[in-house]
Order: sequence, then C-alpha cells, then structure tokens
Amino acid sequence: MNAPLPSLLSANPDVEAKPARRVIPIASAKPMGHNRTQKKRIAFQIAFFTLFILAPVFDILRYDLAAGHAWLLGMEWRLGMDDFLAGRIGALEAGANVMLRLFVPIVVGAAAFLWVSWKWGRLYCGWLCPHFSVVETINKLMQKASGKPSVWVKEPLPPWKADGTPWRADARWWLVVVPAAVFFAFLWAVVFLTYLLPPAEIYGNLFGGELTRNQTIFLTAGTAVLSIEFLFARHLFCRYACAVGLFQSLAWMGNRKAMVVGFQRKRAADCANCLPDRQSACDAVCPMRLTPRNIKRLMFTCTQCAQCVEACEQSQRDNPQGPLLQWVSNEAARQNEAGFRSGKER
Repeated sequence: MNAPLPSLLSANPDVEAKPARRVIPIASAKPMGHNRTQKKRIAFQIAFFTLFILAPVFDILRYDLAAGHAWLLGMEWRLGMDDFLAGRIGALEAGANVMLRLFVPIVVGAAAFLWVSWKWGRLYCGWLCPHFSVVETINKLMQKASGKPSVWVKEPLPPWKADGTPWRADARWWLVVVPAAVFFAFLWAVVFLTYLLPPAEIYGNLFGGELTRNQTIFLTAGTAVLSIEFLFARHLFCRYACAVGLFQSLAWMGNRKAMVVGFQRKRAADCANCLPDRQSACDAVCPMRLTPRNIKRLMFTCTQCAQCVEACEQSQRDNPQGPLLQWVSNEAARQNEAGFRSGKER
C-alpha cells in the first residue's frame, strides 16, 4: 500500500514551511481485467452452493433426527449422553464430552469466523453464502424484467452498463423471474429437509412420489415462505434479519483498519458523469442497495462483493488516473474515513 506523500517544504529556508495537506494513502488501482474478480467470486459461490446441497448427501455435515446424532466429515458425531443415561459413564465425564464435542468446536469455529470478518468484512456473505447467491441471481433477472433489482426500488436503474453500453428491460423476463424464485425456494426446502432426515429417504420419496404427510407439509410450507422471501424480501433479509451477517458487520465495524472500499474524494467530480445523463456506475450495481462512496458506518451491510469496484474500473477505463474506488486496508482504510461527508443511504 502506498505511503502518504511527503510534505513539500518551501524552497526558501527563511520562510516557514506550511504543513502539507493530509493525503489519503490509497494505492493506484492495478488493472484487473474485465470482470475478473466477479468471475472468481461466482466460481466460489457455485462451489459453495454445490457443497451446501451435497453436504448432507455425503454426511459432511448434518443432524439426523431419526438416528438422534449428527454427522461430521462422514463420521457419527455424538455427545456421549447415551452412555451417561445408560450408566456407563459418570456426570463429570459426560460434562467433559459435551464441553469438548460441542462447545469447544462452536467457540473455535465462531472465533475463526469472526476473525475473518474483523479483517475483511462480510466475505462469507459476498463470496460464499448460498442465500446471497440466490439474492444476486434474482436481482439480475428482475432487473432484466423491470429495470429495477427489487420491487421496492422506486426508480429504474440507469439504462447503461458500467462500460457505457446501453441496455433496456424486457417484461418477458418475468416469465423467468417467478419460476426461478419458486425453483430456488423448493430446492432450499428440500436441502433443509436433508439436513434433518436421511437424504436417501428424502430424495427417494421425492423422485418416487412417495413423500410422507409431514415431509409434504414441510416442503410445501418451506417453498411458499421462501418463494415470498426470494421475490419480495431478498436483500432486506440480508440487511436486517440475518444474524450471521449482523455479527460479521459488528466485527468489521470494530476494526478501523479492516478492508473497505476506498474512495478518492478529491476526484469526486469524475463520478457525476461516468455514465450518460450524469449518473454513476457504482451506484447501480450494489446488490444491497448501498451507496459505495459513503462512510463505513453507512456501508454496515457491505458484502465486499467488489461489484462497485469493478463498475468504477470499467467506467474509468479510459481515464489515465484510473478508477476512484478500490479495496484498501490497514492505515489506508483508517485514513479513508478522514474528512468524509455523510451521504444519504438509499
């Protein structure tokens, strides 16, 4: 990361030197290639979504209600309470088993998860979370259908891509939006059920048309609720209701040197006309409907997806000064907040 520029001293030694203006140490952006980061991020999302679906199938992680124990990495994971109830072990050994097999793994895993969030923010949300993958997919489909990524957005997005090429909405995409939301909702309901009951039983009953009454009720209710959520409250859930996202954001906010999207404020005028009609490319691409050029506390739910960074890179591709947005961390992240004027969050 580039250090702040040194102070410029007067050429005349008899004249007292004036303190130089504080320069925010944001490094010049390196060429990343068109959507290279997004392609990498999508690959991570697809891989983790696949793992989310297959984890119960291969007993990588699930809890079996029928058997009364969990599975982890293909092995049975028991707390040892059966031995205690059968009188084979005492209370002290049973307590130690619960501590070592349940609480210690949870605490260690949570600590590692929060440490990552403390340094890099909501990386899990933006790069791995299966729910956020669905959020982005339906956002893009709905944008193609209506010009807006959500039914709650009041004004359509600019009819320009970040590179300046025009695009327009086509209502025929609604024929894809609704089925896609219902499909993802049904898929999620099925996967959730396989985390609780033997996957072979669930998939066997599903494809054989022999679901039990309780399984049918669960899948019907789950599909209905998730369809409504995917259609009407996708990013609202991520912003206001997701506990995993909340704790990541709280950890991130506690570290003033954590990775954040840095903005070169002295070049703010370049943002007013990077798209035709004096609109900004970065404002249109955030899936959480944030304003990327804002102070950190108003970027509380930023998922570090870098879509704003790459939109800025594309819109400023012919500018010899490069883009105005990029990831910064450490002292550059701390200095990035200096002198920021709070903008209105969308």
